[in-house]
Amino acid sequence: MNENLRAQIESHLAHLDGLIRRGRQVRDALATEPSSGAAIAATRAWQEHCGVTINQLSGGSKAHWLARSFSDAFLMRSAAGHAVEGAAPEEIVERLLEVLEQAVASLSREDAGPILSASSEAPAARRFEFVQNSKLRPILEQAYTDSRRALEQGDYDLALRTSCGILETIVTDALELKGRSALTASGAPPLEIADWSFETRLAIAERAGLIRGGCVRLPAVARAYRDHGESDSTVTVSERDAVRTGQVLHVVMRDLNPGR
Repeated sequence: MNENLRAQIESHLAHLDGLIRRGRQVRDALATEPSSGAAIAATRAWQEHCGVTINQLSGGSKAHWLARSFSDAFLMRSAAGHAVEGAAPEEIVERLLEVLEQAVASLSREDAGPILSASSEAPAARRFEFVQNSKLRPILEQAYTDSRRALEQGDYDLALRTSCGILETIVTDALELKGRSALTASGAPPLEIADWSFETRLAIAERAGLIRGGCVRLPAVARAYRDHGESDSTVTVSERDAVRTGQVLHVVMRDLNPGR
């Protein structure tokens, strides 16, 4: 096994371990107070975080066995094996823990390559190959890595701000490539793109057909990310906010690079 693959596996295992520990806490909280708003919110945030992780491990393929196991965890089946309705929250958590443990078991095998095959076939350095400004690509790659690491370490504010910075950069790059005349036809303001607000860039990119409607899920705190910095203690960023922002970023990356 080459060193690059081994490093990927060790990183994924550490992240999965953290998710499993968090999931057990969520499960215990639901068992104690199943109707608690805080417990339910924490469960949803954890489930979204699991979804991002499973998507990464499966290379974004819904046909991957791990992605299918993740989807099946949310279903209750009849005696005949048909999906009939959603399972109870606590049971879903238990099933997701089993999925995460299956991922750990697969990654821990000597031939762990297959679980990472979908993502490892496309080197990380090519993740932002669709960006026209080649000088930005290594910067974006490093920022993407930093954002993921911040999320894993529980620094949700940094994770969110970094994801938003990546999002704004790739959307701006696409807008500049589209051309001023086409943007004017889409209702762009009579200002240089550099002077547009974050919201304006996203809105014009959507009107120009560069991206779809994924940004509607962007949390309010993410939309205002420019207005707060590392020393701003008045802004609270939750795990759910950070995870959802990362999900929106992935959606926009797919929009801008359909072949990804």
